[in-house]
Amino acid sequence: MAKPFYRLQRFLRRTQLLLLFLGVAYIMAGSVLLLQRASLAVSQRGGAGTGGGNILPLPSLPSPPRALEPPAIRGGYLLPGPRAGRDEVGVDRTSPRWLASRNMEIRQLRRRWFHSLMTEQETPRIDRTQPRRKVRHKGTYIGCFLDDAKDRALKGSVFYDFRKMTSTLCQDTCSESGYQFAGLEYGSECYCGNRVTGGRTREEDCNLDCKGEKGTPCGGVGRLSVYKVEEQLPGQKRYRNVRYRGCFKRPANVSAAFLSHIIQPNLTSQSCVAACTDKELPLAILRRPDCFCGYATPLFTLHEPADESRCATANSSGPTAPTDRNFYQVYQTPVQDSRCTDRRFLPEKSSTLVALSSFPGAGNTWVRHLVELATGYYTGSYYFDGSLYNKGFKGEKDYWKSGRTICVKTHESGKREIEMYDAAILLIRNPYRCLMAEFNRKCAGHLGYASEQHWRSKEWPEFVGSYASWWASHVLDWLRHGRRVLVVHYEELQGALFPTLRAITSFLNASASQERLLCAESNQDGHFKRSGKRSFDPFTPEMKLLIDGYIQTVDRALREGNHTGLPQEYLPR
Repeated sequence: MAKPFYRLQRFLRRTQLLLLFLGVAYIMAGSVLLLQRASLAVSQRGGAGTGGGNILPLPSLPSPPRALEPPAIRGGYLLPGPRAGRDEVGVDRTSPRWLASRNMEIRQLRRRWFHSLMTEQETPRIDRTQPRRKVRHKGTYIGCFLDDAKDRALKGSVFYDFRKMTSTLCQDTCSESGYQFAGLEYGSECYCGNRVTGGRTREEDCNLDCKGEKGTPCGGVGRLSVYKVEEQLPGQKRYRNVRYRGCFKRPANVSAAFLSHIIQPNLTSQSCVAACTDKELPLAILRRPDCFCGYATPLFTLHEPADESRCATANSSGPTAPTDRNFYQVYQTPVQDSRCTDRRFLPEKSSTLVALSSFPGAGNTWVRHLVELATGYYTGSYYFDGSLYNKGFKGEKDYWKSGRTICVKTHESGKREIEMYDAAILLIRNPYRCLMAEFNRKCAGHLGYASEQHWRSKEWPEFVGSYASWWASHVLDWLRHGRRVLVVHYEELQGALFPTLRAITSFLNASASQERLLCAESNQDGHFKRSGKRSFDPFTPEMKLLIDGYIQTVDRALREGNHTGLPQEYLPR
């Protein structure tokens, strides 16, 4: 009996020694890894601080392989090359077979480029963080008020910033739009208005700090921290986002079409816009001396503009023809049409996974904005873009296969990735515009523009050479492997937004009322489009010849698949 007990005791002693040795080895290995990471971080900081020059550096994306670069633009910005569209051995580079064989290489290159870009978009933000300084609030804090998603306490404009929201930012935005009050909720939502309709509640209920300003109350759950913005003299008021919509014929029933009627002897467009802004209505309709305020409705859709001479005659001080008195000038006020701003996740998990697929730079974010306005449901994404989430796209953080979003953004185009979806909206845009938009985003973010130095650097011809064929292969793959595809042309959506958006919502099996579609049309720009236009053509003749070949290939494939061909404006260039 003693002998087996002695053996067991010796075995346990050896086991203890073995466990002790493994524990020490594990701790040493962890220490080595921590030291390596610390030294890597220090070296990266040092490298970031030694840069010089006035040219902003491009994100350090992996350079496209030379094997994928078209010979026609392999040299420099303006160097001629072999005949564009064919390589050195005479292979037709615009044929569907060549594009399909090259698609795997392009997709691997795209993934490395896209994910490295997503990582580097977040890195500079940490480096540029400045010490917080005490902010002087311009306005006067009023108090904490109740807020209901179905009946907002402030019924003007609304915008989101889940990362940098401050009370000063909210007040400045509301003041520039002509509002008297600014309210903050959930620490990241800003609401504007000219009157507070919600009831006052306890100050303890507004217990959430602003995302970008710790220590400052930014509302709570269903609670609004309200400020009275700094007042401006009447002559100092400047309304931004005022847009002239055009000249339109008088509706059959004026009292039913408009919500407010003001008569002023010396009426001007500015005074009419100011009056409708004060009443928190998005449309100012002018025909001297009458000023009407209201919304775009089925009685007054703004879909049939009249000749401008009609309104010029109707609003002149001289004698006016009786028929011309039936035409009004219409202005979009800074007030946001709030009939379609509420959004939520799908109440039940959807059994159909719908892709919103496009080439980068084709306007995917803008279409997501329109879909969310029209349907009232969040859109998802195959990727995660923190900058879009911070601006209100809450579906960015949701798992793309959760079934809680109305559709899912994707730029993928492989057979396996396409067959994961039950249906797809295929968004197509002019490749010239796509390439420029994506290069702008690559160099300057979602709303910025690349500098002239960027366009003249070697990165631009390499970018065109590697990604022009991706534009074509992306469309061809979705036409070939997609189960149920709705083709939407970006240019047609711009020119005929209402019917095209109605077709999209019908494809998504989402019920969208005419009022909600009109509201989406009024709020179509949002905060996701670059401001201004730049008339600049960075494409060389060799690039144009190459891209035009891809355009003809895609147009032929669309027509053979019984889809609408590409718009005529794509060619010639």
